[in-house]
Amino acid sequence: MSTEGFMENKNALKTLIARVEKLEKAVFGSGKHQSPESFRKSKGFKGATGGLRLLISKGFFNRKHTFGEIKKALGDYGYHYSNQAVQTPLNTLSKPGGPLVGFKEQGKKVYAKRK
Repeated sequence: MSTEGFMENKNALKTLIARVEKLEKAVFGSGKHQSPESFRKSKGFKGATGGLRLLISKGFFNRKHTFGEIKKALGDYGYHYSNQAVQTPLNTLSKPGGPLVGFKEQGKKVYAKRK
């Protein structure tokens, strides 16, 4: 490769890096990006119940979700618990007066934010 071709590639790479950085800043903000673990620790969302409360605060339950979707979302934030460890606080949070509501839809139980 000639020196001229190398410089063109180098300039193109610099341009691409600058564009990616600009996009990341627009999407993630200019602040320091936190890992899921540091985010949940800083906000006090501990345990399986804390994970569900985190999902509530993020607006996750603004639409209906099955247990499998909830379990996956918890895993995305670093909450890795057994089905029973998630189901128990889910039942508690979906009792009358709780922030969630659980109901059957097409034979599957779904959960959503209580209105």
